[in-house]
Amino acid sequence: MNALLARHPRLAALLAGFLSATGFEPLKLWPVTIGCFALLILLIERAPDRRAAFLRGWLFGVGHFTLGLNWIAHAFTYQDAMPHWFGYGAVVLLSLYLAVYPGLATLGAWWAGRRFALTGPAFLLLFAGCWIASEYARATIFTGFAWNPLGVTLLPTGAAIAATLIGTYGLGALVLLAAGACLLAARRQYRPAAAIAVPLVALALWGQLSPAPTTPAGAPLIRVVQPNIGQDEKYSAELEQAHFRTLATLSGKPRPAPRLIFWPEAAIPAYLDMEPEWRWRLADLMGPGDLLMTGATKVYFKDKGPYGTTELAGANNSLFVVTPDAQLAARYDKAHLVPYGEYLPMRSILQPIGLSRLVPGDVDFWPGPGPQSLTLPATLGRPSLKMGVQICYEIIFSGQVVDRAHRPDFLFNPSNDAWFGSWGPVQHLAQARLRALEEGLPIIRATPTGVSAIVDARGHVLHSLSSHRAGYLDSRLPPPLPATLFARIGNWAPFAFLILLIGTAIALRKGKS
Repeated sequence: MNALLARHPRLAALLAGFLSATGFEPLKLWPVTIGCFALLILLIERAPDRRAAFLRGWLFGVGHFTLGLNWIAHAFTYQDAMPHWFGYGAVVLLSLYLAVYPGLATLGAWWAGRRFALTGPAFLLLFAGCWIASEYARATIFTGFAWNPLGVTLLPTGAAIAATLIGTYGLGALVLLAAGACLLAARRQYRPAAAIAVPLVALALWGQLSPAPTTPAGAPLIRVVQPNIGQDEKYSAELEQAHFRTLATLSGKPRPAPRLIFWPEAAIPAYLDMEPEWRWRLADLMGPGDLLMTGATKVYFKDKGPYGTTELAGANNSLFVVTPDAQLAARYDKAHLVPYGEYLPMRSILQPIGLSRLVPGDVDFWPGPGPQSLTLPATLGRPSLKMGVQICYEIIFSGQVVDRAHRPDFLFNPSNDAWFGSWGPVQHLAQARLRALEEGLPIIRATPTGVSAIVDARGHVLHSLSSHRAGYLDSRLPPPLPATLFARIGNWAPFAFLILLIGTAIALRKGKS
């Protein structure tokens, strides 16, 4: 191993990065991730100059993202406007860009470590702080791509409960610290290794032993519907009626007790605000007091000419709340849209050269105003509830999913993971679990092909439907917990942790001088 690190540090960085992604779903080999980051720390400590420090971190990131994001290639199998093989190139191209952020973290740690003579445990703390900054930057610059934050690998250990305090980006620093503790132990520096490891073990025990919130016997009844409609069938006009029958059958017959019924993102090809006949079709499925939450599209038109003709101008990817009397009680419009999925950036340049959206349609979606709490009307046997909504991809953005001024009782995450391959849906669910932990809120996920799930406010999956299976989940709505520290202050929490890490690193250096 030492020979490989010494003779071929770039290759070692690339391989270590590739293997580090095995800690994400579905493999969940989190000890491998920790070991690979220990190697990265060693490589950066040995870097002779700034160029080498950045390049080693960048190559590590290339390997890390190429494996972790392999599911993106699957999306191109549903796009006939572009060659399917381009999906594999897209994964590599995206990884080449995303790897810049780990490269900046390693460069920052190397430069500050040399500038301020921070070595050993002090350097580890500095590196962990730099990682927080790099992941936050990745999640925000150019609209951000926050998929697979490093801290999600801690979910199986229980230590992810620290997200209630320091958020997802803070969890990434804990992975670096765990890797550093392993490296210190290998060097027989047992005292500083224990000083780092003992709090991490305590966090893991806290997470494992922390009791799940108890759902009251009188909590609202919910049904989550998963129709198992694949992406290749979703937009088929010939199958529209069959798809609706599937959704209707899985929703079940009306019951005496009112229910909340959850359908996936874009579940129906209808403009509910413009097509009352569709609203009545949905209303016929409900009993008194029921509410149906379904994804659909809201469209906008513009005048085309002097003769009053119109053309489609844009659309919202929306969630509608439908009542038993065919009224629309509320609507949420997706705010954080997927580049190349829901809109084509620089359309005037990219469309003429053959690039198009991965999802059918020539009109771009428009963003909504951001997180909102929708008030669900009270009915006999069910109190008024506040529901937060995050449609699909939006749920991955830590600190951006809740209207903090009007805290909801739960979050609904309608999604379409049918084009995410086999790795994407389980990774998506894992990130939704982190949002539940951070905010102390239960999350309901409804997807066409899986993984649909009911997640409690501690991030535990209470019920789920695996991929490529039609079915439904019946349960009572899990209760929220009191607002966590992170829920109150958002991403100021990981920034405070960053300052604490770097401040402690400087204090350790001064203590030695």
